[in-house]
Amino acid sequence: MIIARSPLRISLGGGGTDLPSYYEKHGGFLIAGAIDRYVYVTVMRPFAEGIYLKYSALEHVEQVPEVKHPIIREALALQELKTPQVEITTLADIPAGTGLGSSGSFTTALLKALYAHRRKLIHPKELAELACHIEIERLREPIGKQDQYIAAYGGLTCFHFHPDGSVDHEPLKVTPDTMFDLEDNLLLFFTGFARSASGILQDQHVRSQQDDEEMLRNLHFVKNLGYRSKEALETGHAVQFGELMHEHWEHKKRRSGGMSNSRIDEWYQLGMKNGAVGGKLVGAGGGGFLMFYAADRNKLRHAMARAGLEEVRFRFDFEGTKVVMS
Repeated sequence: MIIARSPLRISLGGGGTDLPSYYEKHGGFLIAGAIDRYVYVTVMRPFAEGIYLKYSALEHVEQVPEVKHPIIREALALQELKTPQVEITTLADIPAGTGLGSSGSFTTALLKALYAHRRKLIHPKELAELACHIEIERLREPIGKQDQYIAAYGGLTCFHFHPDGSVDHEPLKVTPDTMFDLEDNLLLFFTGFARSASGILQDQHVRSQQDDEEMLRNLHFVKNLGYRSKEALETGHAVQFGELMHEHWEHKKRRSGGMSNSRIDEWYQLGMKNGAVGGKLVGAGGGGFLMFYAADRNKLRHAMARAGLEEVRFRFDFEGTKVVMS
């Protein structure tokens, strides 16, 4: 039995510039942080031939093309199994559709487990590229590359997305004090809304391809905010980073009418009046988690609790996708 885990993530600046429709013309940049909330995938060989899947549904089929789960089907197809005899089970600390990159985390954990099951090594770079190949090229999902890369590498990491499709990464050069500051004062609250990001991302994808002036101006600005966030964090100005989060959110909302709603706007304003310096929805928008940088975290926690929002506490993960049992 093989058990692999892959971290979920939060975006710290530049989110949205990792979509091919943008970076293939303009180049992208963002900062992401892997957190200690995980997607787990178990792979084992059952007694009987066939493919046995246990996720939010159950499947038992004889051949790979019969698998309904699209990511599992494509990942198995790449393994070129002549006589399929495999059982795959998935678990997650946090449900999908909450803006923490669960799809990319699932794909990297699945691939890592399948490779380990066949006694094959896979480097984080290859793992991220293969996960992107499955989701973006084979399944034609209108998504970016952030989730797969931060899940594979872990840490607090800066990614540069080049027009030729290549990706460079470098660690965010923060002091231990700044890292602990972020872990203590970045607070995640679940809005109760789970959603698919496809609609919002598809709109961004189409408008970017069409060189929509408003969309491109927005993404250029957000990319610049990513660089400014990097400078603020690497020079130890965490409060300034929190203020940049607020600036980011104000621009992010303008990308799509589905980015926020009246309830989310109310909760955001409540947070800003009760100890938050800045914040945003994590992920493509429309639901999931509100993330704030807090100047007074106790006041903010109490205000959000009274509003009925559950907090998920976290620390950063510096291991990335890994096999935890074999």
